[in-house]
Amino acid sequence: MKKPSRTGVVYSTNPEFSYQTDEQAVATTLPPQQQQLRVQLDKKQRGGKQVTLVTGFVGTEADLQTLGKLLKTKCGVGGSAKDGEIVVQGDFRDKVLEILLKEGYKGKKIGG
Repeated sequence: MKKPSRTGVVYSTNPEFSYQTDEQAVATTLPPQQQQLRVQLDKKQRGGKQVTLVTGFVGTEADLQTLGKLLKTKCGVGGSAKDGEIVVQGDFRDKVLEILLKEGYKGKKIGG
């Protein structure tokens, strides 16, 4: 049985005391019209390989995975979607931005 972690509280004499835990609120996905996505080219920490990086997604991991799969399928390449970022292998900035705008997202090309 898992006991709740009560760091910092040993004992309270207040009869109305209720311990507040630091549980994360369930993330909700913003509608596409409210998303502010940024599309950029990235080569750092990738052995010189170029990837198209989409950042700024606000929502659940499942919705991020769905959008990442759509982008990778339309571009015909691999990639990943985690930690609020979508990585598409190769330089597909224009194509990814076009797909995002067609799907109703607000997008902006960042960098050169």
